[in-house]
Amino acid sequence: MRPGSVAVALFGVNLLNYIDRQAIFAVFPPLQAELALSDTQLGLLASAFMWVYLSAAPVFGLLADRGSRPRLMGLGVAVWSVATGLSGVVRTYGELLAARAAVGIGEASYGAVAPALLSDTVAPGARGRALAFFSMAIPVGSALGYLLGGALAHRFGWRAAFLVVGLPGLLLAWGVGRMADPPRGGPGSPRGPAGAAARPQLGEYLALCRTRSYLLNCLAMTAMTFVVGGLAAWVPTYLVRVRGMDLTRANLVFGLLTLVSGVVGTVAGGWLGDRLRTRIPAAYFLVSGVGLALSAPCAAGVILAPDQTSALAFIFAAEVLVFLNTGPLNAIVADVSAPAVRATAYAANIFVIHALGDAISPTIVGMISDRLGLAAALWVAPAGLLAAALFCFWGMRWYGREYRVPSAE
Repeated sequence: MRPGSVAVALFGVNLLNYIDRQAIFAVFPPLQAELALSDTQLGLLASAFMWVYLSAAPVFGLLADRGSRPRLMGLGVAVWSVATGLSGVVRTYGELLAARAAVGIGEASYGAVAPALLSDTVAPGARGRALAFFSMAIPVGSALGYLLGGALAHRFGWRAAFLVVGLPGLLLAWGVGRMADPPRGGPGSPRGPAGAAARPQLGEYLALCRTRSYLLNCLAMTAMTFVVGGLAAWVPTYLVRVRGMDLTRANLVFGLLTLVSGVVGTVAGGWLGDRLRTRIPAAYFLVSGVGLALSAPCAAGVILAPDQTSALAFIFAAEVLVFLNTGPLNAIVADVSAPAVRATAYAANIFVIHALGDAISPTIVGMISDRLGLAAALWVAPAGLLAAALFCFWGMRWYGREYRVPSAE
């Protein structure tokens, strides 16, 4: 397949990935009412998924560095689709918790493998835009998850939301599994069995731990993911509980804001990163850092805004600025890791950013909300975004020394 076709196919599956992942947040209020759950228990539903997702990712990363990446992705799509469908037929909180955890197993294989495969499909100079396009599925899929989940829950009940968004993935699993596996290292690299350029060596794995730009990139993405995970889980409920919206309108408005801001921010970040990279070697870090720094006061504005309209405007501005980083920071992972261990580099990144990020933030926000109120709990957002920006600016110091030029691959 041509690079453009691969990017479109991976984008489509990633879109479904985030629809399935985010739909549960759109049905928090009716789900909470039927199962009589606390805010902490609601947060644990998101955390259970993330803990399984991040724990399984390194395993799939190692398997992908040694075998067929498309087959692993196809298996993952099938598993998460079935698990999402099963979420709609559970009868107890424990069963729902188990089903959401199982979704994490399937999505781990795709999340760890797809960015590495796409990075090896395009030229290094186009990685920012390619990964920005791939990552654009995050806001679009998240928005559709809120919109579809909210609409289906309103018309047919919250269980229908899981059944409708989950089962179509079985149709995509077969096609993904039959994709060609590109050579490791990008176009022109030697191809071995299952697309492997060479057998990964222990030293290449250990080198990741000594690559400062990789580590600082992980820390920046961790702080950002902590914030995004907490907000994704709780903003619709915040709009209902604090800003006085009804559930259907809250999901619709937040979904549309996420859709538009995500597309604008993701496309702009990928384009700016690739454009500035010819003059500023660490442009990926620079674009991300500036966007995250500017998003912090916008996040504070959401809480301090005197009225509903102002709060929504601040949400939109914050999301645009946060989404600037999605393409550039993912491209850095590929740029500073050895081709033979690139899938593991993405998998380790997934483990760290989710273990310390959105695997715990929905529960932490829920716990703070139970004690101090939801508005007070959302103050974690400005602090986390500022920390992410500082890590990006720090990473600029090391990126130029550690970037792996194409000839070295």
